Amino acid sequence: MSDLSQQACSACSADAPTVTESEKQELHQSVPDWDLVTLDGEEQLQRVFKFKNFAQAQAFTNKVADLAEAEGHHPAILLEYGKTTVRWWTHKIGGLHKNDFVMAARTDIAYQEMQ
Repeated sequence: MSDLSQQACSACSADAPTVTESEKQELHQSVPDWDLVTLDGEEQLQRVFKFKNFAQAQAFTNKVADLAEAEGHHPAILLEYGKTTVRWWTHKIGGLHKNDFVMAARTDIAYQEMQ
């Protein structure tokens, strides 16, 4: 379990900087199961979570949605039979902020709690 999940998300404005390359590498060590991907020119964290059926994937999707709403920080979520794909990035800055890594760590914990 990562102590990153215990950190608070900070308010993020449109002029906030994205994480530096060294910050990204350090933060990524706390959420190693997440892939760093670039979609539409924006760097994002992505992970696919597998489940036995649609109902479990849906329950997890709802749990992630509740986490997101509590922080006012919303990911892209794709719900399919037996899997949920989650992508975190900060829309306002068009890339990765520390908040995205915090939320990825919290998402990992939500997944562990369902296993």
